[in-house]
Amino acid sequence: MRTALLTAALLVATLVPGSSSADVASDAVPDLPALPPPSESGGAAANAERDEAATAEDDAAPGSGDELSPASTTDAKAPAVRYAAMTAKACEAALLERGVRFVKTGPTKGVVDPVRLTAPIRGVSFHSMLPPSQRKTSPYEIYDCRLVLALDDFAALLAKHEVVDVVHYSVYRPPPKKWPEGTPGKRHGAALAIDAATFKKKDGTVLNVEKDFHGRVGRRPCGKGATLWPATPQAKELRAIVCETADARLFNVALTPGYNWQHRNHLHLELTPKVQWILVR
Repeated sequence: MRTALLTAALLVATLVPGSSSADVASDAVPDLPALPPPSESGGAAANAERDEAATAEDDAAPGSGDELSPASTTDAKAPAVRYAAMTAKACEAALLERGVRFVKTGPTKGVVDPVRLTAPIRGVSFHSMLPPSQRKTSPYEIYDCRLVLALDDFAALLAKHEVVDVVHYSVYRPPPKKWPEGTPGKRHGAALAIDAATFKKKDGTVLNVEKDFHGRVGRRPCGKGATLWPATPQAKELRAIVCETADARLFNVALTPGYNWQHRNHLHLELTPKVQWILVR
């Protein structure tokens, strides 16, 4: 059974332009290794182990474009494509124009334009599971400016679902020590991806991806062929959030629990520079 599930996990779907609820077509992408969340106690050993695992994930995950066939769907006008192509100057100007509150950080290995959020975005707080006292200095709270632009759009979508708080497992994961200074990282190593685990609503309801998404490995999250069982209110809302995000093309990559077992507890949302494709699985 496990072998069959892992085999099914290698099927990937790309978003079809003009589709409703992200109708998709399949392709193949490598599986990803398991990845523990950051240590709540901030233990150096635990987080070092996580960073090592993160390097393996970033090396294996979709994103460079060479894992996708030439026929993969592209959309040069997608917000994700436009944001990923922005310069640091243009991105920061866009955040200021939108009223997003942030501060620039010092040089951060692998990150082109590192920033920290200093307030909720459109009423939605994005943060790790670390205690508030540690978040101001934790590397796991660093974002690339371009990801924040995508999160601003995402927050507007979440606000329609009355979501006010998003807890993530990680955004930035420091690249390995051997990573060349001045060289942009990939995915989490570039602070261009967020692993969203829970979504808290105004009424206190918590949408927990691991408990409530109800996705099956190898099954599409949206569009034709998508399945949902049991169709609880929480599962329906999480699925709606994913599919609305896919339709809006806010991220180049959106991986759900239906991608593989390693993504059972979070939504991986990512910007990928220098590509024009959109991947939803």
